[in-house]
Amino acid sequence: MLRFILSFFGGIFTTLTMGIAMIALSVGAVFWMYGRDLPSHESLSQYQPPTISRIYSGEGRIIDEFAQERRLFTPAETIPPMIKQAFISAEDKNFYTHEGYDLRGIGAAAYDAVRTRGADVRGASTITQQVMKNFLLSGDRQAERKIKEIILAARVEGALSKEKILELYLNEIFLGQNSYGVAAASQTYFNKNLDELAPHEAAFLASLPKAPSDYHPVRRKDRLLSRRNFVLKEMMENGYLDEVTYEEERNMPLRSVQNGDFSSFKGDLPPRDYFTDEIRRQLSQDFGEGEFFTGGYTVRATIDSEMQPIAARALRKQLEAYDRGRGTWRGTGKKIEAEQIDNWAELLPDMKVARDIDLDGVWRPAVVLEVADQELRLGIEGWSDSEPAPVVPREDIKWLKGNFFDNFEIGDVVHVRAMTADNGGTFLRWSLRQVPEAQGGFVAMDVDTGRVIAMQGGFSYQHSVFNRATQAKRQPGSSFKPFVYAAALDSGYTPATIVVDAPIEINTPQGLWRPRNSSNKFYGPTPLRTGIERSRNLMTIRLAEEIGMETVASYAERFGVYDNMAPFLANSLGSEETTLYQMVSAYAMFANGGERVQPTLVDRVQDRYGRTVYRHDERTCNDCTRLASLDPGVGPRIASNRAQIMDPITAYQLTSMMQGVVQRGTASGSVKLPVPIAGKTGTTNDAKDVWFIGFSSNIAAGCYIGYDQPRSLGRGASGGGMCGPVFQAFMSEAIQKYGGGAFEVPPGGYFIKIDRFTGARLSDSASGPNVVAEYFREGEDPIFGIAFDGGFAMGADLPLFEEAAAGGRQVTTSTGRKAVVGPKASFGSLSSGGLY
Repeated sequence: MLRFILSFFGGIFTTLTMGIAMIALSVGAVFWMYGRDLPSHESLSQYQPPTISRIYSGEGRIIDEFAQERRLFTPAETIPPMIKQAFISAEDKNFYTHEGYDLRGIGAAAYDAVRTRGADVRGASTITQQVMKNFLLSGDRQAERKIKEIILAARVEGALSKEKILELYLNEIFLGQNSYGVAAASQTYFNKNLDELAPHEAAFLASLPKAPSDYHPVRRKDRLLSRRNFVLKEMMENGYLDEVTYEEERNMPLRSVQNGDFSSFKGDLPPRDYFTDEIRRQLSQDFGEGEFFTGGYTVRATIDSEMQPIAARALRKQLEAYDRGRGTWRGTGKKIEAEQIDNWAELLPDMKVARDIDLDGVWRPAVVLEVADQELRLGIEGWSDSEPAPVVPREDIKWLKGNFFDNFEIGDVVHVRAMTADNGGTFLRWSLRQVPEAQGGFVAMDVDTGRVIAMQGGFSYQHSVFNRATQAKRQPGSSFKPFVYAAALDSGYTPATIVVDAPIEINTPQGLWRPRNSSNKFYGPTPLRTGIERSRNLMTIRLAEEIGMETVASYAERFGVYDNMAPFLANSLGSEETTLYQMVSAYAMFANGGERVQPTLVDRVQDRYGRTVYRHDERTCNDCTRLASLDPGVGPRIASNRAQIMDPITAYQLTSMMQGVVQRGTASGSVKLPVPIAGKTGTTNDAKDVWFIGFSSNIAAGCYIGYDQPRSLGRGASGGGMCGPVFQAFMSEAIQKYGGGAFEVPPGGYFIKIDRFTGARLSDSASGPNVVAEYFREGEDPIFGIAFDGGFAMGADLPLFEEAAAGGRQVTTSTGRKAVVGPKASFGSLSSGGLY
C-alpha cells in the first residue's frame, strides 16, 4: 500500500516536473527563436532624437524654427523629478524595481482580457518596453511583438541605466499637437519650461501618452480632467505627493493654451518670412533637408531686426502705389458662398489669405456682407464692438474704376485696414486693400562682410512664398552696364575716354538689330562718365565690341553675376537673366574696393552639442587675445583674407562715375541722401523689369520690380522712378543707424579735372557744372581727343554732346512770336530708330 502511494505521488511529481521542464523548454525555445534576429539595442546608447532647428536674430531672439517632429531634447539630469514621478506613476510605478518587464502587470492585463472576453484589452508594457516599441519595433498589438519587447527590455536594462532609459522615453514620446517629448509639450500646452510646471500640469502631460487624441484639452476636456486626477492620485499613493498637496492640485481647473488660458509660444515668433525661409532653403542644400529638419541646429542669422521691417515697408509701399495707380480691383479671389454667409465668422479664419501684411496698419481679412451705392458693409476677422462700424464709404474707392456694384459681390473675401490720420492716429475709415499683381524684391547687405541685413522677396510671404530676391531670374537691363565699364577701365580706358554715341545696325540670325538709346536720340562722341550717367545704350555696345564680349563675360562671372555668361553683344545691355541677390553682392565689391564678397544670410551654425559647423567670417583678429594691452582708442587689427578681384583704382573710378548717376544722371530725381551714394538704374525692353542698385561706403542695396509673368509695367516705368524711391526710403533709415562717408581713394593715382561733356582736360582751377575731377593711375598719361567707335561704320558729321544740345537759331514766326529752329538735319542728328 505504501509502495502504491509512493508510486502514485512519484508519478504525479514526475509528470509535473516533466511538464514544467517542457514548459520551460518551450518558453526558452520561443524566446531563443524570437531573440535571434532582434535589432541591436546597443544603438540606443548613441541615439540622437530628431530635434528642432532654430533660427536666432543677431540679438539672440528666436525668429523661426523648423522640424519634422517638434522636439526639444532635454537630458535626464535637467528634467525635474516631479515630471519623472508623474510619468512613472501614470505608466510604470514599478519602473525603478523591475528588470524591464512587469510580470504582475502582464498577468493582470491577461486576466482582464479573459474576463471581458477581449472587450478590455489594455497594455501592460513598462516604460522600458515602450522605449523598445518606439525605437526598435513596430506598434502593432501582437503576441510576437510583446515577446520581442520583453526580450529587448531585459537586455537593455543590463546595458543602460534607468535614468538613460527614462531620458529616451521622455524625449521620444508623442504627446499630441505635433509635440514630441515633455519639453516641447510643456511649451505647446502651457508655454512654460519644465521647471515652471505645477504638479497638476505635470500630471496633465503624463495623462497624454495613453492616447493623445482621446484626451484633447478642448474636445475631451472632461475625460482629460478625470485622467489627470487619476495620475495625481497615483502620485500620492506612490509617495510623491502628500495628501494636502494632492487635494490642492486635484481641485485646480484644467488650463491650457488650447483653452485660451495661456498665450501660445507661437505668439512670440514673428510670422515666417522670406528671410528665414531662404535660410531653410540654403541650409537644406548644404546639410540635406532631412538633417536640417531633425539635426537640432542653432542658426545665427545676419538679419537686422530693425531694418527688415523698413525694407518690407519700402517695397510694399511702392508696389501698392503702382497697383492703385492702375485702378483695377482683383481682390483675393476667395469667396464665401451666399448660403453660408450667416456663418462667415466661423468660415473666414479658414480662408487662405495673407495675414502677414503690415503697411500703414495691419491688413485684416474681411468678407463682404452687403453692397450698397454709398458703402460696403463688411464682416472683419477679429472685429469687436469696441471698434468702429465695419463699413467702407464710397470715397475709399475713388482710385477704382467703377462703383461698389461693379467690383464687389456678397461673400467676396477682401483685405481691409483701419485708416488713421497722420497726426494723432484718429480713425478715419475702414479702407479696402489688395495684394498688388506686380511684385518685386529687395536686398541690403554689408559691403565688407556680405552679411545680408534685410531681404524682402515679395509683397507678402503668405500670399506667395516665391522669393523674388533670390529665386527670380530676371533681365538686369542697364544695371549690368557697370560690368562693361569695369572691364573697359581695366583694359586701359579711363573715365574721360571718348566713345561714339551713334546709330548701329547689326545683322543677327533673327534679322537686323538696331539698338537705340531710351531717349530715341544719339549724342556723338561722349566721355565714358557721361555714358554711364545717362545710361547710353549705343555707347555701351560700341565699348563692349571694342574690348570683346569674352572679356565682359569673364568680368561678370568673376563678380558672380553669372556662372557662364553667353558672349553675345546684346548681353552687354543686360539681356541675360540673373537674380537680385547676385547683383547686389556684385555691386558690394565695387563699394569695398574690389575685394570678393560672399553674400550670406547666416553668421554661424552650431550642432545640437554647441559645436560650430559653419562660420561665415573667416577673417583673423590679430589683437583679440591681448585687448587689455592695446593703447587707449586703438582697436584690434582684423586681417582680411578676401581675394582682390578688381584693381582698387578701377573700383574707385567706377564708383565715382556711378556717383554721377545719382547726382545728375538717371537716379538724380529719386535718390537724395546725406552721404555719398553710387548706383545704377536698369530698365529693360518695354519696362518689363525695372531695377536700381546702389551703395554707400558700407551698405549695398538693390530693388527689382516686375510682373511674375513678364509684361510691360507701362509707359513711364523706369528703374529710377520705381525702384529709386524704395532705395531712398530704406537707405534714409540705414544711414541713421550705420552712417556712411566718402568713398576711400586708393593710393597709386592722381586727379585731373575734365569736362564731363567733351572729355577735354581742364585746368586745376576750373569750376562749373561741367567740371569733374577724374582719378587716373600713376604712370598713365591719358590721351585726349581720340574717339572709339567699336568698329561700327558711322557718319562723318557727328556733333559733340554739347554741340548737339546747343545747335539751333532763333527766328520770328508769322504770328510775330520768337521760336528756336534746329540746324539742318544730317545723318549724325537723325534718330536711330529700332527697339531696345
